[in-house]
Amino acid sequence: MSMSLLIPLLIMVAAFLLRMPIAVGMLIASIYYFLYTGRDLGMVVELMGGNLYTMYVALAVPLFVFTANIMNTGTVTDRVFNFANTLVGRYRGGMGHVNVLASLIFSGMTGSAIADASGLGKMEIRAMKKQGYDAPFASAITAASSTIGPIFPPSIPMIMYAMLSGASLGALFLAGIIPGLIIAVALMLYIMYIAKKRNYPFGVRYAFRDFIFFTIKAIPALLTPVILLGGIYTGVMTPTEAAGVAALYTIIISIVAYRSLGPKTFWHVAVNTGKTTGTLGLLLGSAFCLSYIVAAEGVASMVANSLMGITENPIILLLILNLVFLLLGMFLDTSVLLLVFTPIVLPLVNAMGIDLVHFGVVLVVNMMIGLSTPPFGMLLFIVAGVSGTKLFDVIKEVLPMVAIMIVVLFLITYFPQLVLFLPNLAG
Repeated sequence: MSMSLLIPLLIMVAAFLLRMPIAVGMLIASIYYFLYTGRDLGMVVELMGGNLYTMYVALAVPLFVFTANIMNTGTVTDRVFNFANTLVGRYRGGMGHVNVLASLIFSGMTGSAIADASGLGKMEIRAMKKQGYDAPFASAITAASSTIGPIFPPSIPMIMYAMLSGASLGALFLAGIIPGLIIAVALMLYIMYIAKKRNYPFGVRYAFRDFIFFTIKAIPALLTPVILLGGIYTGVMTPTEAAGVAALYTIIISIVAYRSLGPKTFWHVAVNTGKTTGTLGLLLGSAFCLSYIVAAEGVASMVANSLMGITENPIILLLILNLVFLLLGMFLDTSVLLLVFTPIVLPLVNAMGIDLVHFGVVLVVNMMIGLSTPPFGMLLFIVAGVSGTKLFDVIKEVLPMVAIMIVVLFLITYFPQLVLFLPNLAG
């Protein structure tokens, strides 16, 4: 490894150990590299800026962030939760099932695990504790169910992967539907087992008229994924245009249908969206700098040659990549895995003939497992803070759920038709 590459790498490691923002660490490392190698910074900026400006799909990211913020500030989460409760709340462990189903519905609107855990998750944990569930279990199932958000369409990580790989975003969205449903069903089966073992209570059995009432109340919110995905797959809208329509639609239903969005709330949402978009933009820009370095130094070729020296079998390669990403996900932020490591392995994935849509879904599921995996899983910190539960207790409860999601990960890895069936059917 050349000094021009080694020192930036050491700078990034130091920034990580010092708990500096990831984007700042990548920028410092990149600036050092450009100065050390005498690169023309003007040409570098022009090249990377040109790439960013032509990525029309990137506009979908702040629009989905905005949609998620609108959903969380209004009463939309209440409507989704009540609707899910009338469907599955009456069974033993019903409130746990409601948790998973509500997250699945909510994921069709926002595409963000953190939005799910921090918004809808508060309500889910509070309701489960009120009905006698252990706080650590309520927190753990909330963290695990929140991972469905970026797997089931729409998905912010899939948008960023599409930018990096050139894979069809529409195909990626379709490909995430079955894996998202499998994870939801697997978690609900686990809830059934735990509920019987710990004698968790049955929920309320609603009358049919109550079901109709809560369904009517939830219809404006439930139409969001229908409009979003219907617009994309009928060809009426691009994913970016659909994100804009979804954002506008959530504003309209929050003002007209639910009357929960006033000027002050809207301003708060806009400010939060701006902050989040700025953070994501800085991450994306710094990742492009690092990707430039990776390409200039031939890192992708070195990694490809090393792994192809171990195996030329796509099945074994996927096993190795899964193990590596699962291990890295325990310590690194998902944005680092996506923006830094993905460009390194993409040439190898292409060379092995692995479908980019299939790999993209496998990668996103991997990253979502990392969000719920100790020691640095972001969702664990969020739900522990929301519920006031000790982090260690949440970790003990979430580990079996992580194991279940890992089983699903390997299932979709080695049975690619679970991922590609819907994209192939549509295309």
